[in-house]
Amino acid sequence: MDKYTDKNAVITGGGSGMGFAMAKLLVDGGARVVITGRSRTTLDAARARLGENAVAVRGDVASLPDLDALAERVKGELGTIDALFVNAGIATLTPFESTTEEMYDELFAINVKGAYFTVRKLAPLLATGAGVVLTTSVANVIGMVDTSVYAAGKAALRSMARSLSRELLPRGIRVNAVSPGPIDTGILDATMTEEDAERFKAQRVADNPMRRFGTPDEVARAAAFLAFDATYTAGAEFAVDGGATQL
Repeated sequence: MDKYTDKNAVITGGGSGMGFAMAKLLVDGGARVVITGRSRTTLDAARARLGENAVAVRGDVASLPDLDALAERVKGELGTIDALFVNAGIATLTPFESTTEEMYDELFAINVKGAYFTVRKLAPLLATGAGVVLTTSVANVIGMVDTSVYAAGKAALRSMARSLSRELLPRGIRVNAVSPGPIDTGILDATMTEEDAERFKAQRVADNPMRRFGTPDEVARAAAFLAFDATYTAGAEFAVDGGATQL
C-alpha cells in the first residue's frame, strides 16, 4: 500500500496508544514520520516497530526549548510537513474538591500550551495544502465527573481548530480536530487499580450506543482522513466515539 508515499508527517505523543496507531498507519502507507514523546524507552520501542521510515525525537511539548529542538530536527529530517498530528496529552482525573494548582497547571501546560506552541513552532514547515489535526475528547461536550480541568483544556483545543484554521487558511493549511470517545489504549489499566479500571470500563460500555470501546486504529483512520482527504473541511471536530455525543 502506497497511499502516503512521499508524504511527511509529525505526530506528538506518537510512541504509544492512538499516536502510535497514527504513525503505523502512515508508515505502512509509505510516509516518513517523526514521532515525539517524553519516554525514551517508549520511543525506542515504537521506533523499532515502525522501521526505518520513522524517526523518534524525545521531548516535552510543555517545553518551548524542546519544541524548538523538535522543529530543527524535523526540518533536517523531513524538510516540509504534509500532516501534523497534535496528539500529546495527559488525562489526569481531577476531582473538583481536591484539584490543586499544580494539577491544573500541569494539565494546561501539556494539553493546551503544548498543543498551541507545537503548531506555532512547526507552522513554518507546513507545506501548502497540509493538514493539522488536534486530538480533543468527548469530555469537551459531555459533563463528566472528575474531568473539569481536562475537559476545559480539550474545549480550548476545539476552539483552536477554528481559530488556527482562520490563521493558516491563507497558506492553504487546514486545521481540524478528532474527538475520541472511550478508546482501548491500555492507559486505564496502567493508571487505575484493576478493580477501578474494570468498573470504569463497564460503565463506559453500558453508556455507549455501540456498547464497546473503540480502537486506536479507528481513531488513526479518522485522523488520517482529516489530514489528507478532507480537503474541503476546516475548523471541524470529527467524533470517533461510538455515537456517544451524537445519539
